Amino acid sequence: MVRNRPVAPPAGPSIARRRGTLIVLCIVQFMLVLDDTVVSVALPSIRDDLGFAGTSLAWVVNGYFLAFGGLLILGGRLADVLGRRRVFVWGGAVFVAASLLCAIAAEPWQLIAGRFVQGIGAAIASPAALALITRMFTDPRERARALGAWGAVAALGATSGLVISGVLTGLASWRWIFLINLPVAILALVLVPRLVRDSRAPGTGGRIDIPGAVLGTAAAVCLVYGILHTAETGLGHPGSMIPLLASVALAIAFIAVEARVRHPLIPASFFRVRVRLIANVVTLLTSAALFAMSFLLMIHVQTVLNYDPLTAGLAYLPYGAGILTGIWLSARAVARFGTRTVLTASLLGTAVGHLLLAGIAPEDEYLIGVLPGLLGVSFSSGLALPALATAALTGTDDHDAGLGSAIFTSMQQIGGATGLALLVALATSRTEAVLADGGTPARAATDGFALGMLGAAVLLGLAAVVAALFMRVERTPLAVAGSQDHARTGPSIPEAGSE
Repeated sequence: MVRNRPVAPPAGPSIARRRGTLIVLCIVQFMLVLDDTVVSVALPSIRDDLGFAGTSLAWVVNGYFLAFGGLLILGGRLADVLGRRRVFVWGGAVFVAASLLCAIAAEPWQLIAGRFVQGIGAAIASPAALALITRMFTDPRERARALGAWGAVAALGATSGLVISGVLTGLASWRWIFLINLPVAILALVLVPRLVRDSRAPGTGGRIDIPGAVLGTAAAVCLVYGILHTAETGLGHPGSMIPLLASVALAIAFIAVEARVRHPLIPASFFRVRVRLIANVVTLLTSAALFAMSFLLMIHVQTVLNYDPLTAGLAYLPYGAGILTGIWLSARAVARFGTRTVLTASLLGTAVGHLLLAGIAPEDEYLIGVLPGLLGVSFSSGLALPALATAALTGTDDHDAGLGSAIFTSMQQIGGATGLALLVALATSRTEAVLADGGTPARAATDGFALGMLGAAVLLGLAAVVAALFMRVERTPLAVAGSQDHARTGPSIPEAGSE
């Protein structure tokens, strides 16, 4: 007689599929964020090859920032309403086509147009990809780890763009910084539809808040454009003030419209979850500091240390090792000490790393003047960013997963643009002042870099204070808090535990 034995559910393949999808989507996000900075080191080669004149070269960078940062919220809501997998595939296809256009550009306007279209594709694909992750990982502990990996990969991509740009420009051609996108994006477009089912927000009927979408997108685009223009003209110039004031006016009109529509682009209730609101504010401040640090440090190692693009790129490899170590420890630290404690301590540690960089002297070599601060920044930010990503998406569910993902990514992009505009302008003004006083070029460049790092440290210190004072969360361990929240509201991101 054969006894009927209970058969365990086939959890293995399901877990393997979820993890495989997570890996693919994280690689895509790495590529999308990488393209924020991947052209930075290659700009001189691009200028000489295509014949850029005047300030138009800046739009090779700014075009991507503007489209990506300005259209993210619209892209996130499209994902919720039309289907996250479907919108991800659309955005990925646009990004692939634009990357090819950039790689074969023969005229300056072609490259700038390609960068704008790249940003549009990224704004459509990125929030859809993150929303797919939040809906795949319904277990609170698994979801926290998945979102932590996502946030950390995004931070790593922002800096790795400089490394990859330096390596490819030094060894091959600037065109390869766009060509490497093609196999990655095409592989994702093939695999994702086979790995994950589509999902959308229930109850919307496929309807999009058109007036809200127009006003919200216009407000975001004006804001990002004004921030980017500030770096070129200064804060008081009409070229920066007019779009910034227009952004405020459009935002007010957006809020008035959203209060009256049935299916608003951003429901008023979205920011009522305090931990989510504070995490997005902290993300804005942290991204401003880290984007500016990456850019200014790359300039420093090339102008003061006289590294060629390849060596400058390799100088960033310890950053990757540090941030990966921080990521590995982050979940363990949060489980033991709580989100607020880990965030506060790691943000302060990141600020200390910037202060070490601010103490650099013109004669300091890489091992003495750069590496200690670089390791401090990378490890501490790696520790902070996974917890920050989880907190920023606390409580999002099937109604607003795409929206929550878009707002979090918007804070990264707008923060990065703000940091590049303000801190780079601060560093440049200091460099020019030292030169005007008769200082040597090395002294002037070093003083400008140091002041930029000091400004970044202040932003991170402010972020730590905000997290410590206002990120009030349940005094429950991560797993327990997540289980309780899961039981109350269905699959959602738990409020991470506090100390």
